[in-house]
Amino acid sequence: MKRKQIKRRPLADTVLEKLEPEASEYREHDSNGLYFRVKPNGSKSWNLRYKRPNGKWAWKGLGRFPQVSGRSAREKADEMMGIAADGGDLADHGKAEAPAVLFKAVAEDWYSRKQSEALAEKSLRLMRDGLDKDLLPSLGDIPLLEVTRADCTSAIEKIEDRGAWHIAKKARGWLKNMFSLAIAQGRCDLNPASELGHVARKAPPTVHHPHLLEDELPAFLRALSRSNSLYTTRAAVYMVLLTASRPGMVRHAEWSEVDLDNALWSVPAEKMKKSRDHLVPLPAQLIPILKNLEEITGLGQYLLPGSRANDVISHTTINAALSRAGYKGKLVGHGSRHTASTLLNDHGWRRGYVDMQLSHAQKGVGGVYNKAKYLKQRRVMMQWYADYLDALQAGITAEQKEQFALKVMG
Repeated sequence: MKRKQIKRRPLADTVLEKLEPEASEYREHDSNGLYFRVKPNGSKSWNLRYKRPNGKWAWKGLGRFPQVSGRSAREKADEMMGIAADGGDLADHGKAEAPAVLFKAVAEDWYSRKQSEALAEKSLRLMRDGLDKDLLPSLGDIPLLEVTRADCTSAIEKIEDRGAWHIAKKARGWLKNMFSLAIAQGRCDLNPASELGHVARKAPPTVHHPHLLEDELPAFLRALSRSNSLYTTRAAVYMVLLTASRPGMVRHAEWSEVDLDNALWSVPAEKMKKSRDHLVPLPAQLIPILKNLEEITGLGQYLLPGSRANDVISHTTINAALSRAGYKGKLVGHGSRHTASTLLNDHGWRRGYVDMQLSHAQKGVGGVYNKAKYLKQRRVMMQWYADYLDALQAGITAEQKEQFALKVMG
């Protein structure tokens, strides 16, 4: 509402909440020397106008709204005016009080608690980056009790402005949880981040990673077979392609996790996006590739060790190999998962098998307890997939397509 619409004083909290900012800062009189200040950025606070012992008029801040309600502000104002009437200098009042708790203290406390929850390293790194790059620069040095909804909204808008929609969504939840923690600790009474979802901007439609469809695979597979990349790099590409695994999983695969005799790769929960153990069947075509790789890197921890500065190959290695094969902008490592999902679903493989192979989230208790769910069926499916890719590379016939169709387990 506009301030010219104010009809009664003292000002009701509902009026204070609705007061709109203007191009310039303004103050509205409330009562007994108490004024309500509204800044152009929407920040609202209480100011007391009083006379100092030297006879000069001065202002004293009494806190930000809504952390300090109208009733609390008036009680503070009465107390301060009493001190001033007795000859006290309000400019010195409160200087000996303990410093206000800053938002960054609560944020760091929240993060330290998250570290003790045994979360995935990737999740903790995301939180740390969100704090250091976004939330602390915007809110860190503001006293906890003075952080407003406008402050929180502004912090999130800066993240949205750069198109980091996933981080913005996460940050809204993090902020809400930080203030909930502070409330539980008795550090504040209100959560200014509780309703941020209502003002969140809608993210643009998801752009899928570049991927190939079935009719594009024969040429790609032939180009890949002629690749002059290092053997370790080609092995990484084929492992991503033939298991439909995330490139990050492949890059960090360890020899202790791979059982070549039983054609099985066991990925521990701490490496997985959903923090659950994941079993990956290895098709026959991948076994000789990995056995040759073992002769090169088998004495070390990782299948795909990196340079001295890095434990494993760079996150750009796989995509660089695909680019060298002539598929820059057409296919990336993560896009091969989309390719596999599309092809397997188009050919009638049960979606549950496909989703489990891709380690997608499952609803209900199945996603919690069935760590090896559909392993037998997925062995058949991924061997079918590898054989089908071989047939596409060689030039599949109509008769072969019919034979492959008969082998699909729906």
